[in-house]
Parts: sequence; structure tokens; C-alpha cells
Amino acid sequence: MDHAEGVAVAPDGTVWCGGEQGQIYRLADGRFEQVASTGGFCLGLALDAAGHVFVCDAAHAAVMRLDTVTGQVDTFADGVPGHRFVNPNYPVFDTAGRLYVSDSGTPHVPGPGIARLEPDGGDVLWHRGPFDFANGLALSADGRTLYVAETWGHRVTAIDITADGAPGARRVLARLGEALPDGLALDTDGNLYVACYEPSQILVVAPGGAVSVLARDPGAHELCHPTNVAFLGSTLIAANLGRWHLSAIQTGATGLPLGPFRDKGTRP
Repeated sequence: MDHAEGVAVAPDGTVWCGGEQGQIYRLADGRFEQVASTGGFCLGLALDAAGHVFVCDAAHAAVMRLDTVTGQVDTFADGVPGHRFVNPNYPVFDTAGRLYVSDSGTPHVPGPGIARLEPDGGDVLWHRGPFDFANGLALSADGRTLYVAETWGHRVTAIDITADGAPGARRVLARLGEALPDGLALDTDGNLYVACYEPSQILVVAPGGAVSVLARDPGAHELCHPTNVAFLGSTLIAANLGRWHLSAIQTGATGLPLGPFRDKGTRP
């Protein structure tokens, strides 16, 4: 794989990831193949309820959409009213089909934000921040909390989602010292798994904010600058931007299915 950054898992166990020259890869039933390209630089990936792949692309500064039936790749969105994407980094769907997208902006220049793209229009800049490089996102099982990895802030932030869908209270869930958090994933017990680009490690943040280490690789070999993470059953799949592979880490937990698949789960 060409320095994979994004990774997503479908209910049937298919693993999707992207490369730094726009490659969109699929791994299913032991077969690995490139199925399409955005022609850019793939960051985070998400799947909608129909199984189509949505890719944040750094080169295009847009969210691209792969129709997994036709193989066609198109620009899905390059911003929302009043805000053109600078560096769209990670997409996550909720159970209603709304797509939250982090816009990391410029490194070391805190700013907006998080956009929300509605299935029937009405796209908005959902949260103006400021965020210190908003990166990976994850939605709680009840859909009432959005977790945000702020890479240069060395922290994970939690934002309440109110009954009408607006952003509510914002708080720091965990401070991570000098670690640079990138991707996020949740298990069914509410534990948050945080891939850290540097040092190469996966941290676990308990619901109360306590931080522990799931995996660490000081030599940056098997786990090399991990970015996004996704669950395949109890196995956490990590994309390694620093090398050319995905890593599989046994957790002993059950991954929380992504929003569109909460009623489907994933095979072990």
C-alpha cells in the first residue's frame, strides 16, 4: 500500500483504505486490489449505508465519493456555505446519514472547524472551533457526543450534540502529553481508541478520561506512524502512514459499528 492513512470496515468485513497518490484499496476474502483513484491524496474514509466510499482528499481539498457499483469517483463536496475546505481530514456518518467532516485547516493555526453535510441539503459549518488541527472523529453509540482528535493540541475533545442537532458543551476528554493523536475508534463499552502518529502507538481513553496504552512500537516497524483506525470485530485495524501496510491489533473488546451499520455489526 502506498502509505495508507484512512481505513474503514464494511459490515461484511471488507476493509477499505487509501493511498498517498489517491489510490482506493479494497481487502476482502484474502484478496487485495486497487479499485479506483481520486487522483489526489487520500486521508480519512467513511462508508454510507449503501456501501459507497467517501474519502477526504488533501490534494483536491474536497470529499470525494466512490460509487462502489459503477466504480465512478466524483467530488461530493468542497465545502459548505460560507466555508471552503482547506484540509478536509476525516469523515464520519451518523445513523441518519449526516456526514461530519473535520477540516484541519493550517497546522499550528487554530481555527474552524467541523462541517456537517446533510443528506437532503442544508450543509453547515457545524462547529467553528477553534480547533488545534481537528483530525479524527468518532460518534458515541447514542449519537449524542462527537469526539475530535486535536493533533497539535495533544488532546481529545468531546462535543455534546443537542436534541436539535446543534453543538452543545465542549470539554477536553483527555490530554495526551506530547503524543500527536490522529484517528479514533470506539468499542461497545465506550472506550476510545486513539492512533498516535507520533510516537507510534495506540492509546485507549476510558469513558472517564483515564488513558492507557494498547500497543506501542518504539522502532516504528510493525506500527509505524499510525493514522486512522477501525474495528473488524474485536481486531483493531490501523493504517500506517509511515510504511506500506495495515496492522491488526487484538483488543479483547467489541468494536462499535459505524453509524450507518449500527444494526448490522461486522463479522469477526
